[in-house]
Order: sequence, then structure tokens, then C-alpha cells
Amino acid sequence: VRSRCAVAKRAMDLANVTLTQLRYVVAVDRFRSFRLAAKHCHVSQPALSMQLGKLEELLDLVVFDRSRQPVVPTARGAAVVAQARAILHETERLVEVAQGETEIAGRYRLGIIPSLAPTLVPRFLPAFSREYPKVELVVEEVQTDAMLRRLQDDSLDGGVAVTPLGAAGVHEQELFREPLYAYLPPRHALGKRARVRQSDLVDEQVWLMAEGHCFRTQVLHLCRVSQESERRGARFESGSFETLVRLVDAGQGVTVLPELVVQGLALPHQKKRVRPFAAPVPVRQVSFVHAREHLHRAIAGALISALKQAARGVGGAGRTPSIIVPVTDTPD
Repeated sequence: VRSRCAVAKRAMDLANVTLTQLRYVVAVDRFRSFRLAAKHCHVSQPALSMQLGKLEELLDLVVFDRSRQPVVPTARGAAVVAQARAILHETERLVEVAQGETEIAGRYRLGIIPSLAPTLVPRFLPAFSREYPKVELVVEEVQTDAMLRRLQDDSLDGGVAVTPLGAAGVHEQELFREPLYAYLPPRHALGKRARVRQSDLVDEQVWLMAEGHCFRTQVLHLCRVSQESERRGARFESGSFETLVRLVDAGQGVTVLPELVVQGLALPHQKKRVRPFAAPVPVRQVSFVHAREHLHRAIAGALISALKQAARGVGGAGRTPSIIVPVTDTPD
């Protein structure tokens, strides 16, 4: 009898667990900080700590080791965090079922890598917002490594990245293939050619994106830039294509640009400074990536259609043989 009463009391206690408490658990695990988690959840830190304390009392275990900085889940706490994510997932799924599978509405968190965001977001976001006013679309610039982590911990619903990534549990759906171009300074010898070869850039000073940008590794692979040549002369790395373009305009070095960036250049610059590569033309494959197939399916489908529409005309599929430049391979 006593055992049955204990089980009944336990079940009654667990009935007091709230979705808010579970969201706080997931937030603390993501940020590894009570302060940052509270800021993210728009509550005071004491309020968040109090709710987590109540949850730990109900579960009769310590979820986070507060003696460590940053805070980390305890051994049993890690399982609680994983289950909290699963419960929150199914709750979101319940909302979708209630709204109907085909209704395009709700909140969607989309990550886009920084080398794509400035050119792609203005092309699709205004039209998407007009067509789907019931979608609360939150778009963030996120580097690839962070995007993969956030897709797995559910702080992002989907992303736009350069692929193939080959990440376990992450699905990729190709959107388009974007050719790469050489961008040359005034009166450069290669400017006399209709097309340049990849090998033509081996001995050039190539301006690169900063560490952490996947476009950097693609250019290194494309140009076969060695560590020795990277150290030659002045070195500047940027997170902005605009800065790289201005360096080249000043007569220093060359760079490589994707087609969407080239389309944004003034026509005289496109004619005088931009040169396509000889076949096989190097391209970067841009894809929609996500970790959960069943969640927000209607919104994801609408986003994929909008992104493909925004990139219409990019790549000239079928006109010229092309080759996908690897995302993470290092130069030979």
C-alpha cells in the first residue's frame, strides 16, 4: 500500500512539471549560463533559478552542476535535458496538428551563413513575408559549425548553408549551384583573358575571408594556396566581400567572389574586373538543411520554394561543365 501511495504521489508531483520549466532547462543547457539563459527567455535570473529549483525538487535530482563555470548538466541531468527537448518538440508538433498540416503559420528560426546572408536574404525575405503573413520568420547569420550545433539542439529549425556537409542527423536539400569568379585589380594581366584557370591564381596574393567562414576553405582549395604563400606579404582577412572588393580595387591582390555578389557590382566593374573560370567551372552548392523532418513541414516547404525562386537564373545550369568546390577540404 505504501509503495502504491509513493507511486501516486510521484505521478502527482510530475504533473506539476511545466513547459516553461522545460524551456528554461533547454536554455541553460544551450547557453551554459543562468544569466544568459534568463536573458534569452526574457525573465530575471532569480525567476529562472527558482523554476529550475522547483523542477529539480519534483524530479528529486540536480539537473545542472552549478559549481562549474560554465555550468554543465550532471550525468542524470543530461538525460533530463534530452527528454525536455523531446517533450518540447512534441508540443510544437501538437500545435501543428491542431492548426492543420497544410496551414503555413507559426514561428520559424532560420540560420543563414554570413557569406550568403547579405545577397540572399534581400532577395527572398520581403516577398516571403508578404505571401505568408502568418509566419513569424526569425533569420540569423550563423556560421556553419554553429548552425549544425543549433539544428541538433533545436535552437534553429532550419538553415541555408554550403554543402555537402555530411553531418550525421542533418538533411540537405539542394537549392542552387552558384558559380565562382575571379575578381582582378585594374590593369591586371589576367584581365586580358576571357576566362582564367584555377592554376593562374596559385602565385597571386589572394585575399580571403576570415577563419571560420566556409568560403575561405573553398577558395583555399580552389586556388591551391599553400600556407607558405598565405604568409607572403601583407595579410588581411575579412568577413565582408565588400572589403575584399575594395582592397582589390586599390590595386592589391585578387579575390574570388560568388555569382550573387558579382551581380551586385556596378556593371563597369563586372566588365573590367570580373573573369569567369575555365571549365570545369567551380561552383558552391547551396542547400536547405534541417534536423527534423516532421516539424514545421509546411513552412519549410514554403521557404524552399521562396529561396529557389530568389535564386532563379543563378548558375546557368547545363550551359557549362562545373565542379562543386568542397566545403571543408584543405589545399594540397
